[in-house]
Amino acid sequence: MSDAILGGLGNLATLRDARSQRASSWDTTGGNADFWIIRPGETRTIADMRGPGCVRHIWMTTMSREDAYLRRSMLRMYWDGAVTPCVEAPLGDFFGIGHGMMAEFWSQPLSMSPRDGRGFNCYFPMPFTSSGRIDITNEGERSLILYFYVDYEEYDRAPTDAAYFHAQWRRENPTDGWGKKGEPHTNSERTEAWTRPNIEGEGNYVILEAAGRGHYVGCNLNIDVFEKQQNDWYGEGDDMIWIDGELTLRGTGTEDYFNTAFCPAKTFSAPYHGLTVYSGTDIWPWSGKNSMYRYHIEDPIHFRKSIKVTIEHGHANDLSNDYSSTAYWYQLEPHAEPHPLLPVAERLPRPTGWRL
Repeated sequence: MSDAILGGLGNLATLRDARSQRASSWDTTGGNADFWIIRPGETRTIADMRGPGCVRHIWMTTMSREDAYLRRSMLRMYWDGAVTPCVEAPLGDFFGIGHGMMAEFWSQPLSMSPRDGRGFNCYFPMPFTSSGRIDITNEGERSLILYFYVDYEEYDRAPTDAAYFHAQWRRENPTDGWGKKGEPHTNSERTEAWTRPNIEGEGNYVILEAAGRGHYVGCNLNIDVFEKQQNDWYGEGDDMIWIDGELTLRGTGTEDYFNTAFCPAKTFSAPYHGLTVYSGTDIWPWSGKNSMYRYHIEDPIHFRKSIKVTIEHGHANDLSNDYSSTAYWYQLEPHAEPHPLLPVAERLPRPTGWRL
């Protein structure tokens, strides 16, 4: 990576040839109305930057009188005049948690801070050569109040070996499980649910598909659980990752990919992995809304031509639950056509407590 954008604690004492800049929602009259109002259906550019440069930090907080407004509000980013967005995700999902929810958690690249998780932070570096643009679209029916900082650097010369930051949101609601929908398994069905083979990953939930050269740096995954399998646990879905067209990386279970173990039933945050939302009950410990993250900061997954990141929904894709995710990666341009974005009505979370 070019010295122009090296950061982190280990390089903090090294002087860099950079100029610090900021785009923010400050009140230009000198008052205290330090927010923007984004009307229903409106798109506003919150940062229009000229390069070479690099976004170093984004902070936001939002308010609306509409339910699930974090799924109704879209964040998009464009680098160096890209025609289609390099980043496209609902606002809350981008900052680490789905279901239109906020909750306090911290990781190295993303956090939701007190009070009540309303302070959103992103530290993914986002370099660009000639221009960078960040847009917010309010697809709700009520106004969105937005406070924000976008802290970035300007350079005299473009980084020579830095890739562009990308993020992609997806949802499958529900996943197409082969088990009986909403019915208890018989003993023979329980055995099949634990032993049925899935060697080629057919029917897996897709977290990311990208074409070009780059490296995948992680995701958050959100599962709204309303269908049980053996032991009432929603996991056991293996991660399977294709690199340059070959199924190269195989995992051993959902909780294993997210660096937890043995059916976790509490929230937990660490720099690179965590379980941010847990909604289980004494009657059904793993029911309801769950959110988790795994960031490949120290162990990015490299690809030269393409990558496909998937995970089973239950062992061998037994279960039909609500899956959504945001994937993060860096790659050289051009990027592939973005995954089709669902209309706002199909992005909204299921009501809490919904059951099949």
